[in-house]
Amino acid sequence: MSCSALRYVQHRITEHPDTDVTFEAECLHCNWTAQPSTDSAAVDVECMSHTGRSNHKGFRRARTSFAMVVRAD
Repeated sequence: MSCSALRYVQHRITEHPDTDVTFEAECLHCNWTAQPSTDSAAVDVECMSHTGRSNHKGFRRARTSFAMVVRAD
């Protein structure tokens, strides 16, 4: 019979430090999409401008980031 030792190490997930968060948006009523940006306010302004031109008020917004799991210290 073999003997085993189990060790538990706490981990946490964090955003990868070498990447940027990207924001995107698309209209729910037509094929319009905002230019992806690292600035969420810029994407929001594009959505509001689209609403002003088209009266479309619904958007799908996405926030994309890369993550990594590291040991908790």
